[in-house]
Amino acid sequence: MRDNFLTSVLKELNGTSADIEASGVISTDGLMMAAALPAGLDEDRVGAMSAAMLSLGFRTAQELGRGGLEQVLIKGVKGYVLMTHAGEEAVLTIMAKPNAKLGLIFLDVKRAAESIASLI
Repeated sequence: MRDNFLTSVLKELNGTSADIEASGVISTDGLMMAAALPAGLDEDRVGAMSAAMLSLGFRTAQELGRGGLEQVLIKGVKGYVLMTHAGEEAVLTIMAKPNAKLGLIFLDVKRAAESIASLI
């Protein structure tokens, strides 16, 4: 039942902006809890990559004295990957188009992460 609520939050998030191409809720150990991914995108790979990047981001923030990790943002030629905590046990990962309006996406992702945190 919780998975249905998580999936509905993701579908709503994907629908808020045409710039968001995919989203997923991933446990901090890399297991996909819910996903709204396009066909051909492997859930296990998204989960594993998100967990690895989050771990690296956490360590980097600590080692360089930046405080607690809030987000990891990756910009590639074909778009963005944004990861943000959704409570203590989960991470919200989204993929966005290269010309995405990041300010609006940050706001939408923050709201979705708060909703997810309240469900978990």
